[in-house]
Amino acid sequence: MDVAGELGLPVAVPSTALFTDHYELTMLQAALRHGTAHRRCVFEVFTRRLPEGRRYGVVAGTGRVLDAVENFRFEEGVLDFLRERRVVDEPTLRWLADYRFQGDIRGYPEGEVYFPGSPVLQVEGTFAECVLLETVILSILNHDSAVAAAASRMAVAAGGRPLIEMGARRTHELSAVAAARAAYVGGFSSTSDLAAGFRYGIPTVGTSAHAFTLVHDTERDAFVAQIASMGRGTTLLVDTYDVAAAVRAAVDVAGPELGAVRIDSGDLLMLGHRVRRQLDELGARDTRIIVTSDLDEYAIASLAAAPVDAYGVGTRLVTGSGHPTSSMVYKLVARADGDGPDAPLRPVAKRSLGGKLSVAGAKWAARRPDAEGVAEAEVLGTGPVPPELAGHELRVELVRGGKVLAREPLDVPRERHRRARAGLPLSATQLSPGDPVLPTEYVLPPAS
Repeated sequence: MDVAGELGLPVAVPSTALFTDHYELTMLQAALRHGTAHRRCVFEVFTRRLPEGRRYGVVAGTGRVLDAVENFRFEEGVLDFLRERRVVDEPTLRWLADYRFQGDIRGYPEGEVYFPGSPVLQVEGTFAECVLLETVILSILNHDSAVAAAASRMAVAAGGRPLIEMGARRTHELSAVAAARAAYVGGFSSTSDLAAGFRYGIPTVGTSAHAFTLVHDTERDAFVAQIASMGRGTTLLVDTYDVAAAVRAAVDVAGPELGAVRIDSGDLLMLGHRVRRQLDELGARDTRIIVTSDLDEYAIASLAAAPVDAYGVGTRLVTGSGHPTSSMVYKLVARADGDGPDAPLRPVAKRSLGGKLSVAGAKWAARRPDAEGVAEAEVLGTGPVPPELAGHELRVELVRGGKVLAREPLDVPRERHRRARAGLPLSATQLSPGDPVLPTEYVLPPAS
């Protein structure tokens, strides 16, 4: 959901056509010359494995993919660049000038969980129109899904305590906006990044840094200035000098109505207990404690018994907590036997030795529940969907005939993820290394 656009605010929507690799265009040129460019094809996005130790993946970035596909067009300046660099010939440039994706896209809805082999996205159309989208789709899904998976693990570790995304200064400025969006889908409640709030409507929060304290003559002066500006409900940073002295000064200036204190360094478990006890003794029993400082899901889990009310997470979140990519790939799995629109699709897949194999055929996907309604397997197939799985299919229509069908407010995939995660076995929430919580099973026709 692009909140800024819906409010009628001026938001530039640049073409995404050059978010692709050089060889996509050289393949296009060769296919146009040879007559195979208009052959109907199906590409699938999937991952062969989850990052080591992860129990599930999280689909994130789907809304951004839809925007990118819609804005994938070759404007005059882009065509001039391709011409000057001699990337492709003039007939190909003429074809690109009229490019608009007119195919269909199906996939797991944003916020859903996935497992090895899951057809997270399925792109169907001519070879020419589909092959150009590989890089932009993968760059979005690989980044956003990695951040959302890390966010989901952190949300589990937080046990219902709010999480604040604070990673803008630890990544590329545009990646920071995408990361805030993905983190919100994964379970974070707010962001410090104003661009993310502007574009996607994510709640933004923030008060002051150590520089604000240091620019004043005393810590108390800084607290007085902040409270005068923001009110007693603000959050005061108390670890610039001496934490205990800062807490005393904070309550003395703001009174028991002080909203929160933030601790950004030191032994957070020990300090959390000490500050809570001190606040209570000073009568500030409702003052919350927010902790930051290089947190990840393991550090958050270690603070479960601490009297902490919220966590701010930056570097580890926006870098996927050690796994900055989801390792998704975009592979041709079926193509028409002929050039006509009604030519039947034939399953195809790479078959060379040395790994990186994929399962041929356009696949359906369903999640089989056990007798208690808890998911027990991710089932994929290329033939008819078994009757017992008919009500458990996972893919939805996202684009039909080039028209986007599935725009939704960001709170929808956020809630969808919460439900999807709750439907997994309890072992999905374990932070210890382990295999995917669900096995992937295939229902395939016999080999001919």
